Amino acid sequence: MAMLANPLPQLTDDPTGTALGLALPPGRLIGPAAEPLLWYADEPAGPEDWARLAPARRASGLHPVLLGGIQELADWELAPGEASYPGDHDAEDVLAEYWETYAEEELGYDAEEWPGLAEASALKEDPDRRAAEIAGAAIGEGHLKGARIALVPARRSADIPAAIGWRGALSHELDVARLCAVLRSWEDRFGARVVGLMPDRLTVSVAAPPATEDEALVLAAEHFAFCPDTIETDLHEYANSLPDKRSWTFLWD
Repeated sequence: MAMLANPLPQLTDDPTGTALGLALPPGRLIGPAAEPLLWYADEPAGPEDWARLAPARRASGLHPVLLGGIQELADWELAPGEASYPGDHDAEDVLAEYWETYAEEELGYDAEEWPGLAEASALKEDPDRRAAEIAGAAIGEGHLKGARIALVPARRSADIPAAIGWRGALSHELDVARLCAVLRSWEDRFGARVVGLMPDRLTVSVAAPPATEDEALVLAAEHFAFCPDTIETDLHEYANSLPDKRSWTFLWD
């Protein structure tokens, strides 16, 4: 597969990103000089930073993401070399495998009852606009308060965790690219975008939540398989909340 061009080295001599059509606040590059993993702002993000930097996705293949929880990225132990390519994995195969491993033990369901993937939902809003709204709200309150904006070279938003070698789900999956394969599927079916990462959490915006109770229940099974620690109540009770949710957050203990 062809390598993805990385425009980040251009910021070494052009720190505001003018040549890339950007107007970056003060920040720094993280990773090897010849192939940086990401650009990272020096100060906490403002409510409009995501929307202001979102055009970088189309102009240069740089995807915005909020990074919060630990200011020094060295403490995140990023390991991009340990991630495979998300496109090499099938989302349903990945989820079905997780379900068979965890469902009977933690939910009491027969592993053969894997329901398959939920049907795609109709978009209620432009996914990038929804992502900007969720990002703007998240930095003001909740677990992403004080997060900094970053730009990551990736083929799509769903690939961000693998592109930077995020290790927040090691208790569940050693190869984050398998989780990214699921995120790609959610991007396609539900207009999801990776909005925020913390050392042990992942938040996505959702532009097309499930429309029916039945589809919400199937999606709840996907969420459990993706991150078993997410479901603290009955699966049906969790599913009841999904049609109204504009973002999903997953925490791996």
